[in-house]
Amino acid sequence: MEQAKIKNLYDLNETIAKELLEGLTYPWEALPKIGAFIVELGEKLDPSKYEKRGENIWVAKSATVAPTAFLNGPLIIDEEAEIRHCAFIRGNAIVGKGSVVGNSTELKNVVIFNSVQVPHYNYVGDSILGYKSHMGAGSITSNVKSDKTLVVVKEEKEQIETGLKKFGAMLGDHVEVGCNSVLNPGTVIGRNTNVYPLSMVRGVVPANSIYKNKNEIVEKSE
Repeated sequence: MEQAKIKNLYDLNETIAKELLEGLTYPWEALPKIGAFIVELGEKLDPSKYEKRGENIWVAKSATVAPTAFLNGPLIIDEEAEIRHCAFIRGNAIVGKGSVVGNSTELKNVVIFNSVQVPHYNYVGDSILGYKSHMGAGSITSNVKSDKTLVVVKEEKEQIETGLKKFGAMLGDHVEVGCNSVLNPGTVIGRNTNVYPLSMVRGVVPANSIYKNKNEIVEKSE
């Protein structure tokens, strides 16, 4: 399942979590490791650039955090990030440089690469969002199957059992997700792909494509 591999989804130079993902094959393998990684990395951060706010919470001094935002650790908010009014960060979260976490957006057990936007009423749980990816207003990751069974990643006739009960979505670099879309458990979206608004997505979506619906996924024209 080549398209779902870290090397084909992400530029690891665009995240403070590079060491977390290096050496792994698939990005979801990092999900159980995020919290411990943050605690270890946070203690090494330059105190001239980051301040510690409460237990296991590190916030870059150049970041903007609204007074109404809720921050729970383990958490790292990187430089120039913006955490807007009433954002709800539940913990085990890395927010990359220049990223935007918007009004009423909820994060939990996530790696948000640099320059990512989740700016309007998004839920992002047990997920990894690549460099300059964007989730339109109201789009969410659904991270638990309705029957509570373990998540399986599926690509045509190939599938991988993840062993995870909670697994949202893996978005490659430069992915655009349309407004009010639902990314079902085990979704992987390749680099430079666009998802139409109001979509219900599951499985592996190829890179450089346009997802119109499950039966119409077209390659982007040059």
